[in-house]
Amino acid sequence: MRHAIERLAAAACCVVGLLASIPSHAETTWQRIQRTGEVRIGYANEVPFAYSDLKGKVTGESPEIAKVVFACLGIPHVKAILTEWGALIPGLQANRFDVIAAGMYITPDRMQQVLFADPHYQLDDTLLVRKGNARKLHSFADIARDPTLKLAVMAGTVEYDYAIKGGVAPEQILQVPNTIAQFQAVKTQRAHAAVGTRLTMKDMASKSKGRLEAVEVFHDDPAHMGYGALAFRKEDQDLRDAVNEALQSWVGSEAHLRTIAPFGFDRRNLTQKKLADFEVQP
Repeated sequence: MRHAIERLAAAACCVVGLLASIPSHAETTWQRIQRTGEVRIGYANEVPFAYSDLKGKVTGESPEIAKVVFACLGIPHVKAILTEWGALIPGLQANRFDVIAAGMYITPDRMQQVLFADPHYQLDDTLLVRKGNARKLHSFADIARDPTLKLAVMAGTVEYDYAIKGGVAPEQILQVPNTIAQFQAVKTQRAHAAVGTRLTMKDMASKSKGRLEAVEVFHDDPAHMGYGALAFRKEDQDLRDAVNEALQSWVGSEAHLRTIAPFGFDRRNLTQKKLADFEVQP
């Protein structure tokens, strides 16, 4: 009897060991979001893309799109997490949030680090300068020609590379953490200009009490047109695909246009481009 019991125990151990050796499938981010009914979005304060209003509510073009899209997917709760622009991708990769909803441009470098959805807007850049634009700055070349001029650029944005390619020397560039710092740099004359999206520069000019203006005619490379999209971790393709499907049936609709109108976006900002248009063919 004792030997029979020992054999049964040994067999049971083998079964337990076999079960333990079978790999378990971890819950994906999308499955967790569906289970909990909450998605976490990361944003950086930049009007009109994503920001906290005077009442502390997180709003902007990208968070409002995220709210609608996830509601369509049956996810009622969107939790917004603030970080600096340069910490958005590291924060996503460190699992601080599930989606970047900050108006982030699709670029080759970023495509190596994150998964993008299809772009939901297109937008060009311009300069923010002192009222009157006494230096007649209408391009990166205008800044590059005078080595004493300083250009304020938000760290981690594509505009840094654009400025360098436009001839602006690295020592002419003042890198700052956010758009508020850009605004202050031009206002206090630490910088002669700041560069960013046209909507952002126009918004800052409107808040300057007439001291600053957004340059109406900015001569830039047409290839620098920015295309903004939601971004996801590389392993979260199922989440990205679900969001993409919802976006495709909504972006461009009258409901979409009503959602983005308060932030200065309209039909001119719609794009026909898809993510495949940005992928480098082998």
